[in-house]
Amino acid sequence: MKTIKNEKLIKRNGTIASGTTLAALAVLGLGMYISFTRTELYVYSLAALLLGFTLTQIGMYMGNKFGRSPRPDEKLDAGFKGLQNEFVMYHYMTPVSHLLVGPAGVWVIKPYHQRGQITFQKNRWRVSGGGFLQSYMRIFGQEGLGRPDIEIEGEVQSLKKYLSRKMDESEIPEINALMVFTNDNVELDVENAPVPALKSKQLKEFMRQKAKEKRLSAERLAQLKNVLE
Repeated sequence: MKTIKNEKLIKRNGTIASGTTLAALAVLGLGMYISFTRTELYVYSLAALLLGFTLTQIGMYMGNKFGRSPRPDEKLDAGFKGLQNEFVMYHYMTPVSHLLVGPAGVWVIKPYHQRGQITFQKNRWRVSGGGFLQSYMRIFGQEGLGRPDIEIEGEVQSLKKYLSRKMDESEIPEINALMVFTNDNVELDVENAPVPALKSKQLKEFMRQKAKEKRLSAERLAQLKNVLE
């Protein structure tokens, strides 16, 4: 499998993540200092603590995506490693963060790093278990799944719009979507989910099977690669 990455964007956002985290620590420290030494300025202390908390959330979000290794793009590359050379993975090169194009078609790939039990029941996604850390992260809004099917549909439409500016709409193949849970400590109960959801170790076999079921022609594949690259 060939991999094409926007290395400049990854490096820039990694720097932003580090800078935001450091700024958050500084602002939180200032807020704590004011609260202990200048109690009459409690409004400023509260403002600093709220700003520091917000910066912390941003830093954690950016850090998870672009900072600490293995990053989501690296985990996806490892999961798909071994696919034939006709497959190409594009990271941060299109309106969607991760796009796989190959004999199995066009796939918008959405990675998630949640741990615990992931279920889809009664049209709702749920995350449970995972221990104290998982519960703590959910409280502070870092681990909730929300409605990934709606988010993914938005990305599919963005990609269609992007491709329609570069090629005739009749030539755009079906755009598929796939959720990938990259944490080893995850269990999935999502048989009825509107979007396929897999563990990283299942990716390679899944794509090989899809290529057998409905193979994208070599001509259409070459056309897509030319447009994307």
